[in-house]
Amino acid sequence: MAKAGSLLAVLGLLAGTGLAQQTGTPPTPQTAPMVPVQQAAPAPLPVLTSTQAFQLATLLSEGRFSHGLVRTAPADELAGTDNDALVRAALDYAHAVHSGRLDTGDFDPNWGLRPAPYDPLPAFADAVKRNDLARWIESLWPRYAGYDGLRKGLDTYRRIDAAGGWSALAAGPDLTIGTTGARVIALRKRLAIEDAQVATTSDTYDADLAEAVKRAQRRYGLNPTGAVAAQTRAALNVPAADRVRQIMANMERWRWLPGDLPKNRIQVNIAAAVLTVFDGDAPIASMKAVTGAPGGRETPMLQSKIHSIVLNPPWNVPPGIAAKELFPKGPAYLASHGFKVIGEGPNKRLQQVPGKSALGRYKFDFANPYAVYLHDTPSQATFNSFDRLASHGCVRLEKPAPLARLLLRNEAAWPPETLQAAVDKGDTVRVPLSPENQVAVFLLYWTAFQGQDGIMNFRGDPYGWDKTLAAKIEARSASKAAAAGK
Repeated sequence: MAKAGSLLAVLGLLAGTGLAQQTGTPPTPQTAPMVPVQQAAPAPLPVLTSTQAFQLATLLSEGRFSHGLVRTAPADELAGTDNDALVRAALDYAHAVHSGRLDTGDFDPNWGLRPAPYDPLPAFADAVKRNDLARWIESLWPRYAGYDGLRKGLDTYRRIDAAGGWSALAAGPDLTIGTTGARVIALRKRLAIEDAQVATTSDTYDADLAEAVKRAQRRYGLNPTGAVAAQTRAALNVPAADRVRQIMANMERWRWLPGDLPKNRIQVNIAAAVLTVFDGDAPIASMKAVTGAPGGRETPMLQSKIHSIVLNPPWNVPPGIAAKELFPKGPAYLASHGFKVIGEGPNKRLQQVPGKSALGRYKFDFANPYAVYLHDTPSQATFNSFDRLASHGCVRLEKPAPLARLLLRNEAAWPPETLQAAVDKGDTVRVPLSPENQVAVFLLYWTAFQGQDGIMNFRGDPYGWDKTLAAKIEARSASKAAAAGK
């Protein structure tokens, strides 16, 4: 998805040239003669000194590894490379670590985040001129605590993988307090690799081990029961090498974000189904969410701004949902659940009235090409689950009322008591946010992230986007390598 305002900028440019209003047949060559376009010559590549070439080759090898652009330890593959090839390698590295490695055509339609256009050559040329290549290299990567946490996690899990990783836990009955034997010893050894508090000598599943299992379950987004059943065993059995690749995929997605995130913003982690509110760049509140189910109902990644809140919203049912899930249930079901049929024939559609609407009492609107939004829900049961990927793509919120009050706190006409009275009245009301109070919203897909305690957390890859991203990066890298070899 284009960044906010970019479409308006394009339309403004077209209006300025008269193209936005142009109708009818285009001008003939006699009225608008064709003028050959002179292609600008490419800028010459900077020429490095021998000292700069050695330094740059070393920095690139180290940077490729530490930022997860390559899987294996740095080598001297760039040593002795000719000037132009080394410079192009530096420019490719800069683009990869600053904006990612995908071309526009590589993005899945649901990956609505797009890195801004970036040309590393001017800054690189200046760094060569000033003999300041180290500072230039250091300036490239995203300056986010989340990205830095992943870099540290990458180093940790690479070390674990290099040391042999961990052995898979054998299948068998659930492990609970009181269990003894070799499987308990194996569990202790497995947990101790990620958790230094775990003792590895006892073969008894005691209360301390149960607490260690709960810590692991929280790290993996599982129900912290303290017992090891199939789901927990499966999470613990994901190989260390796969965790390394998972971290690398998430680092790539960080590079798609704008250079500076708004200090006041809302972030939704789609994979974890959690919403977090940031104020002054610090998290001040979070709540459970319900995000899109895999298999065609995914919640897209995007960035936008919440521009209004709709109180007591009706639900205008998307045509696909109406046709596949609701119309087949018949008129009696539709009437009893508050659905109105609007129109007739092939153009008929469904709307669910306020009070019975699946959107609950609050709907948070932001511009996006996917027709998704944040909203309340009268169905609260899903929030009690640790697997909350169940929506049709929109994001359901556990605590929408406090979020509405927070977003309206600087709107003089909407103090909490006025807001509550409007909600209680039941009428549909759209409350626009003043431009200065509109809040940035980011829907992001994080399956690996550092917790507030500095420990790596992992989630499943419910949409398969980690694997898809890795495949696209490998294909793009192979394509570039083939082109370079011609």
